[in-house]
Amino acid sequence: MTEHFAPDTDRLSRFLLPHAGVRGVRVHLTEAWRQVRANGPYPPAIEEMLGEACAAAALFTGHAKVDGRLSVQLRAPGALRTLFAECTAAGTIRGIARFDADLAASMTRDLRDLGDGALLALTIENPSRGREPMRYQGLVSLDSATLSGAFEDYFRQSEQLPTRVLLAVDGGHAAGLMVQRLPGDEGDADGWNRISTLFDTLSTTELLRWPNEVLLTRLFSEDEPQLLGERLLEFGCSCSRERVEAMIASLGPDEARASVVDGEVHVVCEFCGQDYRFSPDEVETMLRTAADAVASPERMQ
Repeated sequence: MTEHFAPDTDRLSRFLLPHAGVRGVRVHLTEAWRQVRANGPYPPAIEEMLGEACAAAALFTGHAKVDGRLSVQLRAPGALRTLFAECTAAGTIRGIARFDADLAASMTRDLRDLGDGALLALTIENPSRGREPMRYQGLVSLDSATLSGAFEDYFRQSEQLPTRVLLAVDGGHAAGLMVQRLPGDEGDADGWNRISTLFDTLSTTELLRWPNEVLLTRLFSEDEPQLLGERLLEFGCSCSRERVEAMIASLGPDEARASVVDGEVHVVCEFCGQDYRFSPDEVETMLRTAADAVASPERMQ
């Protein structure tokens, strides 16, 4: 008999396994993932990788100190050109992929097949007192076939702590689970081996379908899991009219004016589909404002 549960909806949960000395994070996306998928359609392999990347970006905000935003970025020279997923400290998620349609039909899920020059990175941007945010970027090795395996290797190497990561996607859900041994000698002698063995018994279907309480109880009941906190997640884009204006002004006078087509500049956000339109007079105002901002320090001197 198949059991049916109502999975957690767009939620991040942090937990502790005190007897084993292990901490963990679990993420489940539904509506947020549906809205990211709306940028498609994507070929199956790319859609799965994008969903896993969205789950991973959210998952890692529950592990690392993120006051701004954390992104997963993948660039490659073949079928998959660019994949980007981002989660902010406020719990907003967005993601997108760009690909060569002719090559993507035969693309595999194996990261090792992405080609020479492929690059996977984790980037954290936190606000600072200056104009530019504090930025940290770590490069992730592509020696593993899957994103789950690649991220496991990355955390083991960068933090030198045993870490397990499982990511899963289907048409309506994306999910992730991460467990990591706490630093120091906390937990019993066999704690990490026990948790890692139990982790291996979890299927991607169970990760996608089980609510957090069911997952923790069935998987780690003997270690008396403790829920440390939960956070809601949702689709959200950081685009705004002001940001688009700044982008147009940064093109410079010649290119900004050349962007006027049929009496307007038309920009559509590739993440959320928001439509922005500017008249030629508005473009001139942007250029004057940008020029004044550059000249102001000289006048103050």
